[in-house]
Amino acid sequence: MAEPKENDFLDEIDSAEAEEYAEEMAEIDEKALAVEELRAERDQYRDRFMRALADAENARKRSDKDRREAENYGGSKLARDMLPVYDNMKRALETTTDEQRESLGPLLEGIQLTMRELLNVFKKHGIELIAPEVGDKFDPKHHEAMFEAPVPGTVAGEIIQVSAEGFMLHDRLLRPAQVGVSSTPAS
Repeated sequence: MAEPKENDFLDEIDSAEAEEYAEEMAEIDEKALAVEELRAERDQYRDRFMRALADAENARKRSDKDRREAENYGGSKLARDMLPVYDNMKRALETTTDEQRESLGPLLEGIQLTMRELLNVFKKHGIELIAPEVGDKFDPKHHEAMFEAPVPGTVAGEIIQVSAEGFMLHDRLLRPAQVGVSSTPAS
């Protein structure tokens, strides 16, 4: 009978340890792989969360902006519709004669008070009057040229007549002032 070698026993132990080590390493690799998958999934959820948070913040800012614009400019249609009322009242006051002022004094005073109150309401709601004067420089951002005429003693681009006053609603033009503008005078 052959005698078992002492080294064979040790080789079997080494082999068993190597197998056990390989199994442990495979198990560790599987766990590491599972951890990496979970980290990737976590990162994906974190990215989705951050995007959703950014979208919510953008939506909040957009709604705040829309709300502010609605507050500031929501009544622009009504304001635009009220401008002819101002124009007619101003025209009524400008066309009265001295004789009419004497006989219709209280009525004209009522129109003046109503017009003043209308301007106060306009101001309260951010509507400002654009009242150019003859001789001012034409500004296309606030004025609308109704006609152009060469007038001696004027400079080109100078306002020579104001047909209707304009109005601003906060920082937006509600209606431009309607003016006549001097062109280069004919020599």
